[in-house]
Parts: sequence; C-alpha cells; structure tokens
Amino acid sequence: MNSAHPFDILNGHNFMSLTTYRKNGQPVPTPVWFARDGDRLVMLTQRESGKVKRIRHTPRVTIAPCTARGDLLGPSAEAVARLLEPSEYPAAIRALNRKYGLQKRLFELMWRLTGRGRSVVYLELMPA
Repeated sequence: MNSAHPFDILNGHNFMSLTTYRKNGQPVPTPVWFARDGDRLVMLTQRESGKVKRIRHTPRVTIAPCTARGDLLGPSAEAVARLLEPSEYPAAIRALNRKYGLQKRLFELMWRLTGRGRSVVYLELMPA
C-alpha cells in the first residue's frame, strides 16, 4: 500500500504548474508559487485572473512540478481548488512567507505599488 501524499510530487520545488479548465474542457496550465500547509496547498493570485474565473466554474485542477517558465519537471496529481475567505488568509500568508520569505514580500510590494495588491486572493488546493 502506498501511503505517500499526492502532493509529495512537489517536494523540493518552488513552482507548480496549475492546470485549470475552460468551460469547453480545454486545459490552461500556469506556473505559480505555492506552499504546502499540512495536507493542503495554498497559493495567491489576482481576483480578476483567468484561473480564478475557471476555478469558479470548474474547481477540478491538475498540478505538477515545473520551472518558472512552466516546463514540467515531474508527474501530475489531481486536486480541487477553492477561493479562501479573507478570514482564512493569515494561515496561507504565513505558509507562503515561510517558503518564499523576502522574495514574496518584494513581489507583494511591487503589486501594491502598481495598484494590483488590492485584488489579491488566496486559494486552497486539496487532493481530489
């Protein structure tokens, strides 16, 4: 019996390919930052992003380790995504800050300076 967690495929990686699906079923892969928080993954994105729109329609996603450019580095796993409520943001922020540290804080500062920081949302991914 294999007791490995489906998200173990991401161990040691800084980027994952998050594949969301259009209404017609067409896959749309996007490289994103992520952090493991217990049995779940958390990530951030902009509220107006295409991936948020697609997740609202079809929460089923596929994840796989990848490079910053999206080149796949390993096997994939199925997951289910949901937008977190603002009250759930602090735990996601802590997990992402632990993993990316100053790099994430600088990224968020850039978003704030360009006015995009107001539309940040956090997502949770659970194994399918």
